[in-house]
Amino acid sequence: MLETSRLILRQWDVKDRAPFADLNADPDVMCFFPAPLSRSESDNLAERFREGIEQRGWGFWAVESKETHEFVGCVGLHPQPDKFPFSPCTEIGWRLAKSYWHQGLALEAAEACLEYAFAVLALKEVVSFTSVLNTPSERLMQRLGMQKVEEFPHPALPTNHRLSRHVLYRIQPS
Repeated sequence: MLETSRLILRQWDVKDRAPFADLNADPDVMCFFPAPLSRSESDNLAERFREGIEQRGWGFWAVESKETHEFVGCVGLHPQPDKFPFSPCTEIGWRLAKSYWHQGLALEAAEACLEYAFAVLALKEVVSFTSVLNTPSERLMQRLGMQKVEEFPHPALPTNHRLSRHVLYRIQPS
């Protein structure tokens, strides 16, 4: 579990599934993903995140507000052993419910994750990537101090898909 001044990043609980499904069904939240997720797809993703944390002790954590104890979204780290040309690597990512956008919460949680990645896991670098269309996430990568490395075609998407072109950012401990 990680804590920031406003957030708790923790293991997933059954109570997170409904708000996570709402987040994953929101077309605005999912506009830079191939499609919104069904309830079963969302539940399966939450379970994979829970299992990853159980196995490794870290991963894409469920994020809740310290003040309200409401589910905010997920932020965390995920190993990518072989999926990308730049694998093996560890990625940082985030997905917050729309009602929590523009409050600095993704930045706050991601900073805590990077501190954990470098201070506790002793990683040599962390990467992040998103569609070239996703300028809000790219701006967050820049605010985190990450540097753009390249653009690449996402291997899970057809080259003519609108989201195929991705940017890759990386950061190393200072």
